[in-house]
Amino acid sequence: MDYLRTKSSWRTSLNGTAEFQEAASYVDRILRGAKPSDLPVQTPTKYQTAVNLKTAKALGLTVPPGLLVAADEVIE
Repeated sequence: MDYLRTKSSWRTSLNGTAEFQEAASYVDRILRGAKPSDLPVQTPTKYQTAVNLKTAKALGLTVPPGLLVAADEVIE
């Protein structure tokens, strides 16, 4: 999130912990004999959102209150 603190006004990213846990589950299933082609394709279920209000203000952007409430991190 360092780039967000210095240059970006907002960012959405995957939840790394959840993704690693899901990958570990896939590895476990494969090591137990499952064929990779039989495993379902899964999409991320949790995203992290951060808003940098200082940069948004410098760019003349108005951040909707709903985005601020939903954000995991707000940098002022």
